[in-house]
This record gives sequence, structure tokens and C-alpha cells, in this order.
Amino acid sequence: MQFSGRGRLKNGHLAGDRRDLYPHSLQFYLEPPTENISLVEFESFAVDRLKLLKVVENLGVSYTRGSESYKTKLEAELRRLKFPYKALAEDDYEARRKDHISHFILRLAYCQSEDLRRWFLQQEMDLLRYRFHELTEALRQKFLEHINLSFEAISEDLKNELANELCSSTPGFNNKMKEQMFYKVGLADAVDLFRARRVFIKDGFAYVPLKEMDAIVLNSYRTKLSKALALTARSLPSIQSDERLQPLLSHLSHSYVGPDYSVQKNTGKISLEQIDALSVKSFPLCMRQLHKALRDNHHLRHGGRMQYGLFLKGIGLTLEQALEFWKKEFIRGKVDADKFDKGYAYSIRHSYGKEGKRTDYTPYSCMKIIMSNPPSQGDYHGCPFRHSDPELLKQKLQSYKIPPSGITQILELVKGMHYQLACQKYFELTHDVDDIGFSLNHPNQYFTESQRLLSGGRELKKELNNSGNSQQKSNSQESMNSNSAPTSSSTTADAELEGLEAYFTED
Repeated sequence: MQFSGRGRLKNGHLAGDRRDLYPHSLQFYLEPPTENISLVEFESFAVDRLKLLKVVENLGVSYTRGSESYKTKLEAELRRLKFPYKALAEDDYEARRKDHISHFILRLAYCQSEDLRRWFLQQEMDLLRYRFHELTEALRQKFLEHINLSFEAISEDLKNELANELCSSTPGFNNKMKEQMFYKVGLADAVDLFRARRVFIKDGFAYVPLKEMDAIVLNSYRTKLSKALALTARSLPSIQSDERLQPLLSHLSHSYVGPDYSVQKNTGKISLEQIDALSVKSFPLCMRQLHKALRDNHHLRHGGRMQYGLFLKGIGLTLEQALEFWKKEFIRGKVDADKFDKGYAYSIRHSYGKEGKRTDYTPYSCMKIIMSNPPSQGDYHGCPFRHSDPELLKQKLQSYKIPPSGITQILELVKGMHYQLACQKYFELTHDVDDIGFSLNHPNQYFTESQRLLSGGRELKKELNNSGNSQQKSNSQESMNSNSAPTSSSTTADAELEGLEAYFTED
């Protein structure tokens, strides 16, 4: 992949007019970009696409895919983030270019583990499904030609000959057979439609109407993108040794694009005496687990202290309160006051930005907790839905008086690797609500929404309009700060990325 931008002129026009690079608003992203872009644009494109994919994920949880509400909200987000939303619009070259480049940037970030690849693939599939459904039949036909899906459209004579069979085996075509175009597709490519009894089968071929071609297109896209992600993963050693890319990509896959909870209006309003009660009523399961372990053992290892300490910082504990809280608990165990002051107090001040590089660390998002630093023996950090043995998770939920039917629902979500949905279900069951009305992405969001609900809406809901900030102040500051490569937008405005096409191609 090679990014470049020096030959670009104003208003998106290029020397020689390169609009023919993107003849269609839909893409299979088969060819990597071959131009240079600045690091500023690289970051901007990546963050915007990540925001878009998170919206796709959240809408898929909150609405039925394909419903009017789903389509309206997704189109609004595409417009806001300046991605293509109208097929073959005359003036959307820049949107198509952004769509193309940003996909390949996130492909680099999300090829790094099986969980990341699975998440990226699912959101990209849902995005393509929405875009394909929005095309007219004529544009669908043009797109099929554009991506070289070599399926033969049957002749009018054959359609008339098979009219009865096509009519009886294809739902919804009783009176519109003459208007429909059918494709002769190999059975292996149409197996999902065949299983759903939605197509006519003859001599090893499925006769698929144009409106059902989305299943064929999506299967083809899934196959190609899965292979491409696996291929890109082979280039990880080269990516990780690239000083231009490593600092940028290392935090993208763990990034959270909502409020970062670094600024709280209730700082200092929560007393230490309230924490035990709050842990039962308003803490997500991950933080409730850490709080209980701390009370039981009077100690947490570094991973637990970071995850829980930053969460407490996010709900409003001041530095002075945090020092008092941790010291009181630790000296009840095997750590005396002098040892705490010399060893542990520094790391607490450090997390509040008062020591070292003065980095003001932000609380961990669900994505960071799920994807990074899995707990080992003796650790209590991480996501219980992701990292706990199902039987131990079941016992924990039973001890918290979750009803058997609710435990079954949670375990089913965990089995399907829907860890954040499992946490949402836990919220609903512990707060006795049928629908929480929001997509859960952050432990501090869980706390804020719980307090708002329990107080009848009187608790101020934190409107932190710093989603872009959360990208700059990512939850992976440690890995960013430990690398000497510059990552700040202000210091890299003139830097460019080029020569990256090797990451996406065969050796």
C-alpha cells in the first residue's frame, strides 16, 4: 500500500482527473491505494472509519438491520463522516477516496488477532450489506459487473420456459416475473439461499433473482476479505518494525471513540464510604469483581490496579482520595505504610498525570479491556465475560442473585463472543429494565447510566463532546509514549507515508 497526496489539487481534482479510480460508490477493496498521504490525514481517516464501524455495530444491536430507523441513522452517520452514501453521486470522489484508504488503514490495525479480524469483518460486511441494498436494480447490475462476479443472466426464452418453477420457488414474484432479472449461479455460491428455500435449483445451478444477489455478493466479499486479512497478518513483523506505523496502529485496534471520561463534573463528590454500596448497585461486573478481590485480599496486581484505579478516577475520586483508598486497603494486608508510600503511591500519582511524563491517563474502554492484557493466575482484571471460565462465570452470577433465565441468556451471548451485549444484559437484569436504550462501550458509561437510572434521571448525564480527544488521549498511552516515533498531529503534519503496498500483497 502506498499513500501519497502531493499531486492532489483543490476540490478533490487530480492532475489527469483520476475519478475513474472509483467508478462506483461500492468497493470490494481489492487493490490497495497507491498515493501518499500525511500522517494527519492517515489518523483522521482511520478515526472516522472506526467511528463509522462502531456506529454500524451499535445500530445492529439497537435496531433491526434494514429497518427504516437503521437506514436513516446509518445514512446520517455516513453523511456526517463524509463517506459515500449515494451511489454514483457526481461529486463524491473525495468520499470514495476516503472510504478506500481508511478501509486499508484499519485492515492493518485489525489483522493482528483472530478477535480483531472477526470484529472488523462483521462490521464491514454489515456496512456493505446496507450500501448494496440502497442501490437501484440497474446500479446493482453495474456493481456486479464492476466486481467481476461472473454469473450469467438467463435469457428471456429460458425465463419463460421456467416461469412456473421460478414463480413457485421464489417468494414475492407471482405477478412480476417479466420485470425480474435472474442469474444462473453455481449451487456452492448460493447455498444460503438454497437452505432458506428461496431459489429454484436445476442441474446443479440456482436461479437467483437480482434482489437476492446480496447473499451471493456478501459471501464473495467475506471470502475475499477473510483471505486479505490473513495475508496482511503475515506482514505484522514488518508493520511492527515500521517507526511511522507502529505508534499509530498499536492503539487503533484498542481505541474507543466515545467519551473518554477524563473530565468529570462530579470529581470529589463521591466519598470513600460510598464505594462498597456503589460497587453492588452501579459497578459493571469487571469492576465489581476487582473491588471484591481488593477487599478480600487487600491487594491487586498491577493490571488490576490500573484497570480499577482509572475507573475510580473516572467516577470522580480525586488523587487525594485515591491515595487514601488504596493505602487503607493495602496496609490491612502485607504492605506497611512505608512500603506503600515508597512503591505504590508513585504509580497512583503517575496515573493522575502528576509524575513521570505527566500523562493524564484515561479509564479503560470495554474494547481495551477485552482485547489487551488478558489476566493470568492470581489476576482479577480483564472482562469476566471474555476471560472467565463459563462455569465460574455462572457461579458468580448465581451468587449475585441473577435469575436462572437471565444467566442462560448471558451465557448464550458469551458463547457467541458477544461480550459487551452480555454486559448489557447484566445491566438490564441488575436494574430490572427490559431495554437499556444505549449501546454499552465503557465501564464508566455503565456507572453513569446506572446512577442516572437509580436516581430517576436526576444524575447529570455526562455529555463529553471529546470523542476525537479520546483518540488522541488513547487508552494505550504507555505503548505510545514508550516509542520514540512522533505521533502528535502538530509534529507530523508534513510527514508522509509511502511504500506500504507490500503489507497487502503476496511475498
